[in-house]
Amino acid sequence: MTDDQRLIEIETKIAYQEDLIQILNQTVINLQHKLDAVEHANQQLRDTLVQMQKQLPDAQGADEIPPHY
Repeated sequence: MTDDQRLIEIETKIAYQEDLIQILNQTVINLQHKLDAVEHANQQLRDTLVQMQKQLPDAQGADEIPPHY
């Protein structure tokens, strides 16, 4: 193998590695966007749950014996 062939092979490998790094970087960016969206949806569901709990009647009094017993 001549020096020129070795150099071409090394450059080819570097080009493939750079391409792979770009693909992996874009994948990480996409996953971060999805994670942000899921966290936002989760927070909205939590807020909705808190609001629904505030609208429920007081559940503590439901198990108490009425005063006339």
